[in-house]
Amino acid sequence: MNNNTVQILIAMVVYMAAVIGIGLVYAKRANKNSEAYFLGGRSLGPWVTAMSAEASDMSGWLLMGLPGVAYWCGLADAFWTAFGLAVGTYLNWLVVSKRLRRYSVRANNSITLPEFFSNRFRENKKTIMLIAAAFILIFFTVYASSCFVTCGKLFSTLFCANYVTMMIVGAVFVLLYTVLGGFLAESASDFMQAIVMIVALAVIVILGTMQAGGIGAVIENSKQIPGFLEFFGLATPTLNAEGQQIVEAGKPLFGEAADYGFLTVCSMMAWGLGYFGMPQVLLRFMAIRHEDELKRSRRIAMIWVCISLAVAVFIGIVGRQVYPDAHLTKSAAENIFITLATNSLPPIIAGFVMAGILAATISSSDSYLLIAASAFAKNIFQGVCKKNATDKQVMLVSRITLLVLALIGIVIALDENSVIFQIVSFAWAGFGATFGPLMLFSLFWKRTNKAGAIAGMVSGAGMVFLWKLVISKLGGVFAIYELLPAFIFSCICIVVVSLLTEKPSKEIEEDFEAVRTGAVAE
Repeated sequence: MNNNTVQILIAMVVYMAAVIGIGLVYAKRANKNSEAYFLGGRSLGPWVTAMSAEASDMSGWLLMGLPGVAYWCGLADAFWTAFGLAVGTYLNWLVVSKRLRRYSVRANNSITLPEFFSNRFRENKKTIMLIAAAFILIFFTVYASSCFVTCGKLFSTLFCANYVTMMIVGAVFVLLYTVLGGFLAESASDFMQAIVMIVALAVIVILGTMQAGGIGAVIENSKQIPGFLEFFGLATPTLNAEGQQIVEAGKPLFGEAADYGFLTVCSMMAWGLGYFGMPQVLLRFMAIRHEDELKRSRRIAMIWVCISLAVAVFIGIVGRQVYPDAHLTKSAAENIFITLATNSLPPIIAGFVMAGILAATISSSDSYLLIAASAFAKNIFQGVCKKNATDKQVMLVSRITLLVLALIGIVIALDENSVIFQIVSFAWAGFGATFGPLMLFSLFWKRTNKAGAIAGMVSGAGMVFLWKLVISKLGGVFAIYELLPAFIFSCICIVVVSLLTEKPSKEIEEDFEAVRTGAVAE
């Protein structure tokens, strides 16, 4: 390990120590009871709500996955994905946040998403709770594995160490931190990590642009690659038999630009639909101390999201010009942020910028693990298996669940050729189609009933798997992002099944009207 690597390591250790310190500060408050541990006692302020929601949402794919897409095939895929996410973020804060905060209080002070859906429909047998918790366990385990892949790629690239070893080290750190502090520590550290992430992005894009010779030079050089800088075209790297991009005389080769039609644009923009079903974001809406503060949170969140997404995309474009042949596979392309940082900055500063990737990873993986653990401990263990379980027992089960989920996530992340963007896209589609339509109909359509809720979740999740694993293989118009058809299918099932089955009870309709009119006590 040379001197530069040592300096990078020192900077990252300092950052990690600060994160652990936050966990220690909040540990006592977090372990007061299960509500404090899983939802922070509904005490988040507007800044922490906004920044922690976005930091936990974006994860390591913002600094590695999204720039990697732009580096590999140009502007279109990355831009339309980012645009869809920005629109989805705004609509989620504008439409869902206030009513969900209000409804979660009315629905027997629900502190998890499965609990909210179950209480919303006043079910006795907890079928909705069980199904929702099961899907959270499935998709968040996949999501957590993407974060572990990020840790593995980051540490193995920086320290020239074995990927699997470094991935496990990162996973263990995340696990210990999550067990320690719960939701409050997670949200407070996410606030700090959101700041680190946006600063890291800004520093790298400025330095990278300077290395490339300025914005004008970046644009002119990018135009030399067919389809690379087009909104309705896609660059196509020329690959050899091993799947690596061919390089001749130091210049990576590209084929003719691929078509990028209206359906493809809609497919990528469909990423924005995922927000309506994303537990780590929806829980922040439930956890804010007062619904009137959500407007300020929305403004803060939108500024952060728009800047971060735009800069992340541009980093990939700049990186292709500065280091055109540095990364020759789609998986390796996700390391362009690391390459720019380590070659543009003094080692100690690069270490803190690298902490931006670690920040993004920690802020997401701790959210994923905590929500998944709460789904099992609170909703399955206490909600179904042992209804008289004490808070102490629930907390113990949640920590055991964290360990099990982390181990499964580690197994999924063992393949160092995993593409972070692809892993995230599948889990994102899963949550968006499983919970997104149900969330919207639960909040805004009084006729939605228990049967419709169950049909919506099962059909949405099932269609994600069916479309991804079977239908998309047909190609052509069927090769769209699985979230779009699954979301639409789930909506149809909710409406049809709700109308064909018994209408909601009078009590459920009274709850709905009380929330709609704002007649809910804080």
